Amino acid sequence: MHLFDVYKIREDFPILKRKIYGKSLIYFDNTATTQKPIQVINIIKEFYETYNANIHRGVHKLSQEASELYEKAHEKTADFINADSWREIVFVRNTTEAINLIAYSWGLQNLKEGDEILTTIMEHHSNIVPWQLVTQKTGAKLKFVDINEDGTLNLDNFHEKINKNTKIVAITHVSNVLGTINPVEEIGKIAKDYDALFIVDSAQGVPHLPVDVKKINCDFLAFSAHKMLGPTGIGVLYGKKEILESMPPFLGGGDMISEVYLDHSEWNELPWKFEAGTANIADGIGFGAAIDYLSKITMKNVREHEKELTEYALKKLKGMEHIEVYGPPAEKRGGVVSFNVDGLDPHDVATILDREGIAVRSGHHCAQPLIRKIGVHGTARASFYIYNTKEEVDKFIAVLETLK
Repeated sequence: MHLFDVYKIREDFPILKRKIYGKSLIYFDNTATTQKPIQVINIIKEFYETYNANIHRGVHKLSQEASELYEKAHEKTADFINADSWREIVFVRNTTEAINLIAYSWGLQNLKEGDEILTTIMEHHSNIVPWQLVTQKTGAKLKFVDINEDGTLNLDNFHEKINKNTKIVAITHVSNVLGTINPVEEIGKIAKDYDALFIVDSAQGVPHLPVDVKKINCDFLAFSAHKMLGPTGIGVLYGKKEILESMPPFLGGGDMISEVYLDHSEWNELPWKFEAGTANIADGIGFGAAIDYLSKITMKNVREHEKELTEYALKKLKGMEHIEVYGPPAEKRGGVVSFNVDGLDPHDVATILDREGIAVRSGHHCAQPLIRKIGVHGTARASFYIYNTKEEVDKFIAVLETLK
């Protein structure tokens, strides 16, 4: 059952008309980045053609229009994740920058020797490396929660590792390798029992599932526009207002100040305190258009469509003896399928698929500790989004059949 007309949606994506080596493009690399609908492309074009100006700097008409639309994009983002206020939405470049902002602006101020940061073995490097850097500077300790055989988080191990010294719990919402959807509401409750700061890396969550920051009760949540039909170069840090207000700015310069004197400066109100310099205005406005597009479909329908495709693909792959699939069953995973073909390197598999017009990712997916844990040196990864179809899955399976 189609929850929306996927074929009608496909018409909004110009790139899907492309031929690769004479074959119709099948784009299964959505975990890395998604394609952009014409509505997003046009709004960015319109910005440069009709009201390109710097924001918060001018009283002239163009600057006023640009400022209004850029601020409106913050409002749309706040509504999309059910934040209390658009002041809690900081635009950064990407999820990685959002997590670094927390690490440097909150972590360096508040962590000391003996403190602990608890994360998991399934994290993207973006939610490991910043914490490694912070522990080197503060003397705090970084600990990792293990996973179960089926790729789900080992909650018993989480209970064992969290303690009164845990100051931060930083966890991925959805694994970019296994597709595992973590029980963030449950984890958040446990983090709060220990008065730990709760951070959710939702780079693979917000684009694919309905997300409500009030329900999750996270202190921070990070995600990227380009993984949800928006442009590259725009990411989001959601933070609870009182915490953001207590933090020093991460970058200094223009627009993040209210007053500058020779011996000190006073900071601008939220979120501008954390948005130093000229913003990525066009792409911020483009992101607003992407949110409009997804809101119209509804995130519940996005999730159901992906779940249906993932179940369909997993069922077909299950019967193929020369293929090993990693991760939990479809109801516990996002639209991500990581796999290996007997006797073939993942990069070779990706190259063979590419020759048939099918784009997948191969390698360690910026999650080397997890890849080592599952005992391989890499995987091929197919990941789905709103414009993918069962017919595309069938073509993908047909190519994998030939690899026996």
